[in-house]
Amino acid sequence: MFIEGVKVEIVPLEFRNGKIRFIDVTKLPEELVYVKTDNVERLAKAIERMEIRGAPAIGVAAALGLAMVAYNSKAKTYSKLAKELYDAAERLRKTRPTAYNLFWAINRIIKKFNELKNKPLDIIKSEIVREALSMQLEDIKNNISIGKHGASLLKDGDTVLTHCNTGSLATAGYGTALGIIRYAYHVQKKKIKVIATETRPLLQGARLTAWELVREKIPATLVTDNMVGYVMSKGMVTKVIVGADRILLDGRVANKIGTYSIAVLAKHHNIPFYIAAPTSTIDPKSKEIPIEHRKPEEVKTVLGKIATAPREVEALNPAFDITPPELITAIITEKGIARPPYDKSIRKMLGLK
Repeated sequence: MFIEGVKVEIVPLEFRNGKIRFIDVTKLPEELVYVKTDNVERLAKAIERMEIRGAPAIGVAAALGLAMVAYNSKAKTYSKLAKELYDAAERLRKTRPTAYNLFWAINRIIKKFNELKNKPLDIIKSEIVREALSMQLEDIKNNISIGKHGASLLKDGDTVLTHCNTGSLATAGYGTALGIIRYAYHVQKKKIKVIATETRPLLQGARLTAWELVREKIPATLVTDNMVGYVMSKGMVTKVIVGADRILLDGRVANKIGTYSIAVLAKHHNIPFYIAAPTSTIDPKSKEIPIEHRKPEEVKTVLGKIATAPREVEALNPAFDITPPELITAIITEKGIARPPYDKSIRKMLGLK
């Protein structure tokens, strides 16, 4: 399908007749598997297991999940419907602590629900569904805008290094950092290449980003995470663009573990380091970012299938790290490009004092 004149090929999340259909990205690249559910617990498990992953995709999934609860509710009173929605919201909030889009999306749906308190129940339910679907489309449009703004920073001959997966699979259907690459290559016809890191321990770069780049026929090379210094030292990288899971007003950015290391290396080699994310990823209130720690088995195995370490050894598995603002060249959003000092540019972008 085309949205704002741009082709959107992969839509990883769909809401139809009270059910959510999503791509289980843990099956890629071997299989393209769709899962259908009308159960909020199943949806929550999908987020926890990273069958649905990527901050924007998680946010959209949560919004659609609450719409699913409202659509299927048999409640006859506002208070009973409220309990169902609040319980579902609480369950979804517990899935992934770092990605701010999750909490932003849930809060937006609950706010909408509270505004509809005096309306008939059937109107409330339909309006909640409408709001969630609007958020889904909004995310795709925002991604395309991010693509337009970010592509202005790329030129013919650039080789862009990216980390983790920030494409259609991680959003409602176009991508943030990968959306910029997609827009520059396909819409602006710029001759660019990509270096994608494999992204240990769950290999989102190897399994998902490489899969998307191959489908898009964008020239790409896959490297292991510990090759980043090598390729930069050899002059093989001209720009770095990554996504974000939470951005604070001072410009600190939480993103997939390994992002901070890449930023340090980019700074040393004088390579521009860009963050790409919708403004729904910006947390305007928090002073610190909670970092999710996942099961050590993810580090001690390859995708839970092949042991790569003794079972008895301890393993650390933070899912994210934090990149300080002094390492970030610019933050690209649907509203434009924020540059240092971020405590001023981000606030101005959001209309905050």
